[in-house]
Amino acid sequence: MKITRLLQLLFAVVLLFNISCSTDSDNTLPVVTYENGYLISNEGNFGKPNAEVTFVSRDLTFSQNSIFSKNNNGNQLGDVLQAMAFNGDKAYLLLNNSNKIQVVNRYTFKSAGEITNQIDNPRYVAVANNNIYVTNDKYQGAKYVSIYKNSDLSLVKKITFTDNVERIVEAGGNIFVQNASFGFGNKITYINTSNNDVQSVITLPNVNINKTISYNGNVYVIATGTTDSYIYQISSTGSITKTTTLTGIPNATNLQIDGGRYFFSSANKVYSMVMAATTSPTTPIITAVDGGQYYTLYGFSVVDGKIFTSDVKNFTEDSEVTVYTTSGSKIKSFTTGKGTNGVYLN
Repeated sequence: MKITRLLQLLFAVVLLFNISCSTDSDNTLPVVTYENGYLISNEGNFGKPNAEVTFVSRDLTFSQNSIFSKNNNGNQLGDVLQAMAFNGDKAYLLLNNSNKIQVVNRYTFKSAGEITNQIDNPRYVAVANNNIYVTNDKYQGAKYVSIYKNSDLSLVKKITFTDNVERIVEAGGNIFVQNASFGFGNKITYINTSNNDVQSVITLPNVNINKTISYNGNVYVIATGTTDSYIYQISSTGSITKTTTLTGIPNATNLQIDGGRYFFSSANKVYSMVMAATTSPTTPIITAVDGGQYYTLYGFSVVDGKIFTSDVKNFTEDSEVTVYTTSGSKIKSFTTGKGTNGVYLN
């Protein structure tokens, strides 16, 4: 009788535990690995170290917020998570107002080091040819790209600029720096990673650059003129190889490429077009309702056949991310951290 009673008690405990786990509304269950899902960057509130990362499974059925602190003894990630980059099993998390790059294992999110040497108001980060490249742009101050070894995170070189340094991307093993900030500027600097010298400067005609990305070994720049916008394709050796005019679409930005299509926004409208198309789209696939102090499209990513947008009402409240198909049909919404600004496939 005593053994039977003991077994009954054990069964009751196991049942209670399973019920508790299955109804955990905070999604705080431990995750063994963060593979096969999406990493979502949350800036946090400027001046406070509450930046974080959210993980969402690829089928969108499971999410877990604050995965850095959960996997690093409750330690805070830092202040303003501006961007992330990846190489092998490492992720590089750029903290703008903390003046550091936090390195983690991208699958466990355990800390694997930090870069603070010659990091001053960092903006974006890219990886190429066994080095890490960081743009640093202090308002009315120093502007430079700092370069570090992947192997030990030691400083390799600084390249100083007189123009702004903002987004930075890798294409064909080389590095391209956007010399435009907040919609002002029309230059791209090409850095040859074999010697880490500036190879050339590409000047775009009579436009202001809004965003620079890379895709399939090329660089793509979306820029705006007076009434139209433009998408420029630049080769990995620094030549402008194609110009697409977005007729009648002003101030286009948020350029993304997925499945052979361009995706971009203008005001609160999202457009899509085949990369080989010769005519501009006239009808948006999404018209977002501005429901916050800032923008419903504050974060905009097209990843893995899905469009992710974030509604950032302010930086003291959690954001809401909405996921759409690439044709603009809503899939679902969920809550992330403060100031969600990007989604990355892991």
